[in-house]
Amino acid sequence: MTLTTQKRLAWLGALIVLAIVIASNAHLISVAFRSQPECVAAKSAVATPARRAC
Repeated sequence: MTLTTQKRLAWLGALIVLAIVIASNAHLISVAFRSQPECVAAKSAVATPARRAC
């Protein structure tokens, strides 16, 4: 295996890992909004939960 091939494989692996991290973060955010949307931080300046149970 040549040095160029190793570099390409390393970049490809890094991009795949990065894509997985981004996709999993997007999934976590979407689950948070779907499960309890009233507990997600509002756009106001105050960062208190919408309900006390959150």
